[in-house]
Amino acid sequence: MAESVDREANRALRARFDEVYGQYRQLRSGLDELQTRLAELRITERSDDGQVTATVGARGELIAVELSPAVYRTRDASALSRKITTTVHRATAAAVAATQELVAGYLPAGSGSVDFLRSGDFGALLGRADAALRGEGERRG
Repeated sequence: MAESVDREANRALRARFDEVYGQYRQLRSGLDELQTRLAELRITERSDDGQVTATVGARGELIAVELSPAVYRTRDASALSRKITTTVHRATAAAVAATQELVAGYLPAGSGSVDFLRSGDFGALLGRADAALRGEGERRG
């Protein structure tokens, strides 16, 4: 009887291992693709009046700023500076959102990492890790 129980437990453990290992392989194989997609990600935003265009990469790094010839008509350097800064900030915010969504697509559903990417709540991510560690300690003890 005990041998039968052991076989069933081993089958269940093996099935769980195969499932987790399959998820790992899927995640690992997607990392190269993810890195390529992040390297190629470009977000472009335009100022409300269309005079300033800013392009940023996945990390919000500024790639290009284009100015329409119309910006030279007013000769207001402070206004132009604010317009450039605002446009770059909008592009950066859009890049952060696009990067979060892209990365989330490569992580297991319901993982704390996905929640952290979307919320930025590091405390919740650590709390989840702490809870998992407490559960592991309780199973051992």
